[in-house]
Amino acid sequence: MTTPQKIEDLSALFEERLTKELSPEHEAEIRRFEAEIARLEKGELDPDDFKKFRLENGVYGIRGSTDRHMIRIKIRFGHLNPLQLECIADIAERFAPNKLAHVTTRQAVQLHEIKRTDVPGILRRLAEVGLTTREACGNTVRNVSATHYAGISPKEVFDVTPYADLLSLYFLRNPVCQNLPRKFKIAFEGSAEEDWAKVGIHDLGFVAQKKVVNGKEARGFAVYVGGGLGSQPFAAQLLEEFIPVELYLPTAEAVIRLFDRNGERKDKNRARIKYLVAKWGIETFRKEFLDERRAVVATGSGKEAFWKLKVGEAAAPVLKQAAPTQAPAVLPGFDEWLATNSFEQKQKGYWAVNVRCSLGDIDPGQMRALAKIARVFCGGRMRTTISQNILLHWVPKNSLKALYAELQKAGLAQKGAETVTDITRCPGADTCQIAITHSKGLAFEMGKIFTNGYGSDPVFRDVTIKISGCTNSCGQHHIANIGFHGASKNVDGRAVPHYQLMIGGFTAPNGAAVFGKRIAPIPAKRTPEATQAILDAFKKEKGRSESFLQWAERAGVARLKEIVNPFTAVPAFDQDPKMYEDLGDPGKAFKVEVGKGECAA
Repeated sequence: MTTPQKIEDLSALFEERLTKELSPEHEAEIRRFEAEIARLEKGELDPDDFKKFRLENGVYGIRGSTDRHMIRIKIRFGHLNPLQLECIADIAERFAPNKLAHVTTRQAVQLHEIKRTDVPGILRRLAEVGLTTREACGNTVRNVSATHYAGISPKEVFDVTPYADLLSLYFLRNPVCQNLPRKFKIAFEGSAEEDWAKVGIHDLGFVAQKKVVNGKEARGFAVYVGGGLGSQPFAAQLLEEFIPVELYLPTAEAVIRLFDRNGERKDKNRARIKYLVAKWGIETFRKEFLDERRAVVATGSGKEAFWKLKVGEAAAPVLKQAAPTQAPAVLPGFDEWLATNSFEQKQKGYWAVNVRCSLGDIDPGQMRALAKIARVFCGGRMRTTISQNILLHWVPKNSLKALYAELQKAGLAQKGAETVTDITRCPGADTCQIAITHSKGLAFEMGKIFTNGYGSDPVFRDVTIKISGCTNSCGQHHIANIGFHGASKNVDGRAVPHYQLMIGGFTAPNGAAVFGKRIAPIPAKRTPEATQAILDAFKKEKGRSESFLQWAERAGVARLKEIVNPFTAVPAFDQDPKMYEDLGDPGKAFKVEVGKGECAA
């Protein structure tokens, strides 16, 4: 396979483009969605058939409704330009009752409670700015994610952006992956020294490498397979130490073909590729994979697409006028914000800025303000992050104060990005059909802990907290230092919302993933107190240079149980009826209302 011609500047990849004339494929998909809705409403289409169709097009069912949906927008490798952000703002404002967009842990964006009849028009508006929901759900290749520091990290081997972009486009609508046994998630990391993409919890992961081959330095990837969270987490395993970039598309296709033929199709709870890798063992899987890849290469599959690949790196954006540098003389909070929300790029004089979206949410006014800010300060270069934020690339160092002042005006200058205060959470029982608890409510209450000194204490800075509304780990609780998933316990005939506490999870470079240990179920109302007790014990008991994870491992499960045990008791209902309510759903008696999930539909 011939290496593509190197093109130094990838800036065109990030340009804003508006088109009113859609591709025939896009136009046909939208018109079919309109037609299928009409058939459904006339009783001519079975609801289960419509469900499969809408899932293929990124449209989920939501709790308590048959005609409202969650729309998931694919954000390829996390890149989002200002025009696209403004489009999402307009859609959220007009069609989403909560007037919010939600950034997910895989760099996509979700809109909730959208009327079914509004969906085709929304898909059209998204397509006009270069966005799609196609295959954001269903049993296919999902949004392809990548490190949000791609192209700017001093530690990266090379910029993985063009490779993630091409792979995403290659598998979009590709017949090879339209009916897989289960969903398939792919991630790209730019260095074996970094772990922003969390390759170890993906079905397939590529980590950038360089190697001397025949006397010449060659680009390539280490390849990992079989990772995943869910109710039964698995860490990815090394499939190949190094493949040249010329083989990365055939590698992905071979793994997908192998999964398609051999994955479990009867029991959807054991249908992810992680179960196939575990069943066969990595050695057998590797042997079968190598045979499959030889067949893929022999057919020339992916060759034409790879030949068109544009490699290189994006140059600094060209601004219509220089980014502002003037800022108020007094900027309260600037130094603290700068310490946690900025990142020095490998390109001299430029910084990346992490804009926190509170619990992953951002409203239309903030989106429009951020789009304008991005155009003015960094040529519109933005990436969504797996920590549910938005990262600005290419901010001139001398513009950081002026940028901070503008973010303050927009309500987007919250400090603490990717620190203990930056809590990850899933949508939970607000909208999810299989959630047990309102994870957003717990995350909100948990955030209050960090306004009382804990958030600014350097001892706690690197502790991670993640919350899921059920065992399925959409909030990634398995890989949190302190993780929680929703649960329920029956006390005197009444359901009481609980969170199962897990401690000690993390991911690390080179595909490493360690999952937290189960400590205790804690009533939802007392979970923030229990968390505070854990942090207090850590600070008091830690060694001089001991991290939270090191302390937790040394302390052991028995000691951790001892710390939280005072918070596990549930009083009788007549003594404290509030204990029987869920955080985020006040004034209502808690009851488990788990519907039929659609992730495996």
